Amino acid sequence: MSESTTVAKPGELVERALELSRADGCVVIAEETSTANLRWAGNALTTNGLSQGRSVSVVATVDGAEGVASGVVSRSGVTAGQLEELVRAAEQAARDAGPAEDANPLLSGSAFAAGFDEAPARTSIEVFRDFAPALGEAFARAAAGDRKLYGFAQHEVTSTYVGTSAGLRARHDQPTGTFELNAKSADMARSAWSGAATRDFADVDVAAAEADLEQRIAWAARRVDLPAGRYETVLPPSAVADLMIYLYWSSGARDAFEGRSVFSRAGGGTRVGDKLAALPLSLRSDPAYPGLECAPFSTTVASGDGTSVFDNGLGLGSTAWLNDGVLAALPANRYTAKLAGLPVAPEIDNLVLENPGADRSLADMVASTKRGLLLTCLWYIREVDPQTLLLTGLTRDGVYLVEDGEVVGAVNNYRFNESPVDLLGRVTEAGATERTMPREQGDYFSRAAMPPLRVPDFNMSSVSQAS
Repeated sequence: MSESTTVAKPGELVERALELSRADGCVVIAEETSTANLRWAGNALTTNGLSQGRSVSVVATVDGAEGVASGVVSRSGVTAGQLEELVRAAEQAARDAGPAEDANPLLSGSAFAAGFDEAPARTSIEVFRDFAPALGEAFARAAAGDRKLYGFAQHEVTSTYVGTSAGLRARHDQPTGTFELNAKSADMARSAWSGAATRDFADVDVAAAEADLEQRIAWAARRVDLPAGRYETVLPPSAVADLMIYLYWSSGARDAFEGRSVFSRAGGGTRVGDKLAALPLSLRSDPAYPGLECAPFSTTVASGDGTSVFDNGLGLGSTAWLNDGVLAALPANRYTAKLAGLPVAPEIDNLVLENPGADRSLADMVASTKRGLLLTCLWYIREVDPQTLLLTGLTRDGVYLVEDGEVVGAVNNYRFNESPVDLLGRVTEAGATERTMPREQGDYFSRAAMPPLRVPDFNMSSVSQAS
């Protein structure tokens, strides 16, 4: 077999690319991903499949009279014989670029090098061995109750290998699983959604999800039309996750320091140190959080507020973004941290919101609601104003009216207008934190743990005809 068609291990590709480099500095990232999936509709499996992919990215750095420039080129399906062309393309991109403002010395070390020379991890259809029979039982229950189930399950394992010309070697295997289940009444007039994020599908309770949807479909048998307005609203963890993830993605240190975000201080600087939440809430990211484990080092092919191509391999630890209701940190790479006068705080691939000591469930909070709304999830969330982080979006798959602690029916959908930062200051109750699946952001950011929240005056700005 020729070198042009040789299938090398990802770690071998990293080493070979580094050997080929003629640049002043070089970072190589190789990723191998395998994916298994199931899809179903109308209480029957429709498709299943396996896929596999590989990508290699080269970051070349070139020293110049005006500073260090960087160039990045990424390609998929790269073989050993194609590496030199990839490396030369990255070097040319660096020579064509101007000085990189985020330039820093490349990192060294082997703290995360375990398994660097070994083959990548893989998933298989076997990951659904226990899940698939449980799904079949859910189909039978739904059919007997005159309901139809739709949805999908996907499991992905990505092995990432990083090497630098300064001597760093790092590897991480990331499993990511998502499960979404949608139930509809026989006439398709009523709809309810449930979802879960998982590492291995061993903890996905299909029966519980289907039972919850059965209850929601039953609630929706009675329809109550309500006008737009501000309502006491209980948000489940999934809806909270979508709002907090948007807040997290919008909290870069540089934008805040330069006056472009809700985290900018009037007169200059950032709002780090300001109290944002009425409750003693903490918002944090931790690579070792149980069930939400993620890469313990930074990996990126593009520089931003919380990432830098020069920071590839930088170790990550638990970071509190909000502590006791106070803004404690903003995502910052080595360059933006120095610019803003803040600690280095790279982005981390999970997010946890907690109210210390809280133990009330969503059901408990509904039971203590005199009159208000219970949401299922939010959808089509878009930013209206970065200075306040005002967001707009739609409710979906069930908004329910609660009276005297009981759900009495489903109401129409709404368009909402709210800022998650402003919400933090108005929340009157936060329940127990649990792992959850964000409805909208789950395709991009599925590792989240959130509590249900009670907001006394959630702004349903207009009635929506969306279903």
